[in-house]
Amino acid sequence: MKLFFIRSVFLCLGILVLCQNNARATEQEDLTKLASSLSTTIRLSDLLTYAYLSSPAITASKKSWQAFIENYRVGKSYPDPQLAATYFPRPIETRLGPQDWSLTLSQVIPFPGTLSQKARVLEAEVTISRLKVDKTVKAIVTEVSSSFYELVYIQKAIDVARANLDLNQQMLQISENAYADDKALFYDVSKARSQTAQIQYDILLLQELEKTEKTKLNTLLNRSPAAALGNATGSLPRKVVYSLDEIYELAMLHQEDILMAEENVHKSEQAMQLTRLETLPSFKLGLFYAGIGDPDVPNPPPDAGDDAVGVQFGMNIPLWSGKNKSRTAQALAEKQKAQAEKTDIANKVKAGISRLWFKLENAERLITLYEKDLLPQAVSSVQTAETWFKQGQGSFADFLEIQATAYNFQLSLTRAKADYAKTLVLLEQAAGAVLDAKTGQNTGEKKP
Repeated sequence: MKLFFIRSVFLCLGILVLCQNNARATEQEDLTKLASSLSTTIRLSDLLTYAYLSSPAITASKKSWQAFIENYRVGKSYPDPQLAATYFPRPIETRLGPQDWSLTLSQVIPFPGTLSQKARVLEAEVTISRLKVDKTVKAIVTEVSSSFYELVYIQKAIDVARANLDLNQQMLQISENAYADDKALFYDVSKARSQTAQIQYDILLLQELEKTEKTKLNTLLNRSPAAALGNATGSLPRKVVYSLDEIYELAMLHQEDILMAEENVHKSEQAMQLTRLETLPSFKLGLFYAGIGDPDVPNPPPDAGDDAVGVQFGMNIPLWSGKNKSRTAQALAEKQKAQAEKTDIANKVKAGISRLWFKLENAERLITLYEKDLLPQAVSSVQTAETWFKQGQGSFADFLEIQATAYNFQLSLTRAKADYAKTLVLLEQAAGAVLDAKTGQNTGEKKP
């Protein structure tokens, strides 16, 4: 039977280890597939999945949460019993004989309800630690998403710059031919060359920025800085369907800093009740056993040499009222501090949301301005200037100037779209919910 039990234990341990190894193997396989996909095409969903599986910050936060869970289990338990042994080199003589040695086993028992109340305080700490995990995940989501949208901007800006470089090189050739035919000034040729050189410099700068941003993404994913990353594929910025006041309400419901502040208030309230219980006595129960030798007397009593057994009972006396009052006052001060910090954090979150809301609306206005007004006008002006130049009704310098303006508008539109997407990510993280779709009245789908 004993052998069967041992075999069963080892079998269970083997199954547990096998399951853990299989989970690690599956996770590693997923990372390998994602890495292969990211080397050709970068999608935000793939980046976030990879970061969740590999980020050391998320792993550390999870382990911290696990440590608080274990601390909760330890903290709500009774104190360890104490065993004390005493040996007497010179035995103490008693009526029954010399006392050679003694054993004392004792257990401290807190006042009824103290351990349950302590568990409530520790439970609040576990909840705060879990919220810190959520906050860490959200911080990684924010960093990865912002870096992704910045990479989208850089790569699109490179495409815009290259398209304009091709056009400028054609215009440079036109200006040189026109100068040779006395139809353009040397100033026009010089301006076309300088404009072409500026675009070439823009491309070089953007390519260096692309390398830097890819390095940042790789470090966020816990990969080698030089790991292969392909082209970023990003969707158009989403429209926010919540009003500013509704976003404030979402933040009060989902924002981790506010939730942690609320939990700190709850923890301080439980700590106050625990303090009151700690001012009450705790008890101590014990068992005493003494080894008695044979007495060296002519007429020993009938029970001579019998070992002694005793039951002990004790209690601490919380006599000092000043100490007890200070404990209560300290707990009250901690509660008032937690309440004030909650109000302060809520105010700061609302102020941050207000700033992000302005940036988001401003970016949206710029997108509309460039897409609907400035860029179409610039493209139309380029076509008109080119026609006038070919017909001899306009100068080549005007043609170059308008083309440069159109190029700058294209870059500005790309920048505004990236800023909108990055600001939306920050706003969603501040609100703690997805803001492009409503899932209920004054509630939102919680943001990971």
